[in-house]
Amino acid sequence: MNEDVQELTVVSSMDSSPEKSLFYFPENGENVPLVVALHAWSHDRFNHLPHLKFARERGWAMLMPEFRGCNLVKNPRCTEACGSELARQDIVDAVEYVRKNYRIDPEHVILFGASGGGHMTLLTAAWRPELWYCASAWCPVTDLIRWYDFAGKEGAKYGYVPHIEKCLGGSPDSSAEVREEYCDRSPISHLDDLMKVNILMLQHGKHDDVVPYTFTAELYCELEKRGHPHLYLDLFNGVHAVYAEEAFRKFDRLPGLRRMDGAAPEYKI
Repeated sequence: MNEDVQELTVVSSMDSSPEKSLFYFPENGENVPLVVALHAWSHDRFNHLPHLKFARERGWAMLMPEFRGCNLVKNPRCTEACGSELARQDIVDAVEYVRKNYRIDPEHVILFGASGGGHMTLLTAAWRPELWYCASAWCPVTDLIRWYDFAGKEGAKYGYVPHIEKCLGGSPDSSAEVREEYCDRSPISHLDDLMKVNILMLQHGKHDDVVPYTFTAELYCELEKRGHPHLYLDLFNGVHAVYAEEAFRKFDRLPGLRRMDGAAPEYKI
């Protein structure tokens, strides 16, 4: 890990659990935009370290929270991960900690993640929509019930079903309580709150065989139908992936978001 990356411990405001994050803040930074990079389904807070260079070269801060660990059977806290309210609040608590203790520009805080991190980007954006300048989700899981069905059929080769069941307490049909967990942890259930997010960017590869791009397209259509004012959809010619350099280039051209290194955006919307 780079010497300029700190490990923070922030106590949960919900259950007092100490939760770790990685954090980079540029030397002598003042009123600095913050990118909150959320780890993917099978990963942890170290997931986005390879992408830190894109924040560093812009003079932006980057926060990499770990919200109860990976969504895998091996994680003893996996029921507290995978989009739970505890996990969402862990992210918010970490953001509020760095806003309080570092010279962050509170008007330009960006949520960013792919796959399970895209799932958490959407859920956390809906959880506290007023905190975010922009939320950018790549190849997100938008509906856990539909994804569970897909993962047990067309996507069976990837073996996600036992991990989903462990995180959620069973299959969607095992009980009404479990089904409610699936619904609450699905971004598609939070349309009204997603409508309150300032800028929402959805990206999904058309050849994704892990999470179908049609799920993201349907979420977009629901939000478009409701008249979201700043909603973007990019169905790119790719697979289940995040193109972090392209994501940051998109951030460059958002109105009002400036590179602290003085470089001009390469192109504009």
